Amino acid sequence: MLGPWRKLTRWLARWMPKRLYARSLIIIIAPMVLLQSLIAFVFMERHWQTVTQRLSTAVVRDISGIIDLMDTFPQDPGYENLIRISRERLALNISILPPDPLPAPGPKPFFSILDSILSEEITRQINRPFWIDTIGDSDLVEIRIQLEDKVLRVFARRSQAYASNTLIFLVWMAGSALVLLAIAILFLRNQIKPIQQLATAADSFGKGRAPPPNFKPRGAEEVRRAGAAFIVMRERIERQIDQRTTMLSGVSHDLRTILTRFKLQLALVSNKVDTEAMEQDIDDMQSMLEGYLSFARGEADEEAGTFNLERLFAKLKEEGMLLERGFTSTMRGRPEIHVRPNAFSRLITNLVSNSFRYAKNVYVAADHRDGWLILTIDDDGPGIPKEMREEVFKPFFRLDQARNQDAGGTGLGLAIALDIARSHGGDITLEESPKNGLRAIVKVPA
Repeated sequence: MLGPWRKLTRWLARWMPKRLYARSLIIIIAPMVLLQSLIAFVFMERHWQTVTQRLSTAVVRDISGIIDLMDTFPQDPGYENLIRISRERLALNISILPPDPLPAPGPKPFFSILDSILSEEITRQINRPFWIDTIGDSDLVEIRIQLEDKVLRVFARRSQAYASNTLIFLVWMAGSALVLLAIAILFLRNQIKPIQQLATAADSFGKGRAPPPNFKPRGAEEVRRAGAAFIVMRERIERQIDQRTTMLSGVSHDLRTILTRFKLQLALVSNKVDTEAMEQDIDDMQSMLEGYLSFARGEADEEAGTFNLERLFAKLKEEGMLLERGFTSTMRGRPEIHVRPNAFSRLITNLVSNSFRYAKNVYVAADHRDGWLILTIDDDGPGIPKEMREEVFKPFFRLDQARNQDAGGTGLGLAIALDIARSHGGDITLEESPKNGLRAIVKVPA
């Protein structure tokens, strides 16, 4: 029992629209359509068919009475009195035709309860050969009855044998449904719009961009609460980032002052003392402080703007030439992307510099389309073991014999790059490169 049910739910999930507005429209429209269909079916089954049945029965009963009068009582040669009585009392226009054969049966309409009901009543009450014409937009229905030595032709108004107000009912029902749907869609759109604005603001904040300036909590109470909670969360995160950056900047400034004193004291020390190792330690500490500060600035508040990748690639190529490293770049799509320029430049520079340090050749491929930038950086270096590719993104993590092991390194290069990528709403993954080295894939919305 669960198997077919799961298949049905999967099928619905596959074909149902994914957006909230479309799903809400279905929730509103589907019950209304089902209700209208049920009402129309019940109306047509009970009211329309019953009324038409009674009207057709009455018309055929009048025609049957006319035939009985013709067969029972003697009539004048032209049937003038019978024609007058039929027209004035029964609202039927009759005429007596010669005993010619009846016309050939015409095509039956695809959907006409009048044709079927009227035929059934003539067969039941009169039981003589007949021919009827109910097709067309005429207000009249023609009926011909084959008698012994003549043919009775009857013209009756369609409204006498058919519930003609049905179309008006269906038009009013459909029209009122459309008006109600239009009103419901208008109100629904106003209710969905605050949710869409909240989603846009959250998406912009997740990509490191400034939220829309006109964003305010609106809509229903629950949506307002969600919007207010988002604003409080955003302010708390921004305040925490500012505090962290300020704290690390202050610590870095204070430590720089102490390191400067150390350098002055070492300069005053007698040349007899070997100070080279101490000076190296001071330089390492200075480098570590710069790394900490760079990591703290990775989430700094920087306005998003236009960034040209080709210019950065040209700059990296010149750097590769100075380091005697090969650098090849390809670009697919527009070179301009919408990111935080300084942060994104630091992201790519960190990854490419890491490859320059441990590889002879670096290959960069950029693919910018459909609102996403996919940047692939390959090298022919020693690579990173598969089991350690997640660990290297941790701050201050260094491999014993890996590609980020250098005298001046702090283990923050990849952590800073990942931090910047995720602050743009993207990510970085490491794979084995077809160049026998390491492949870094950067995917960010741009």
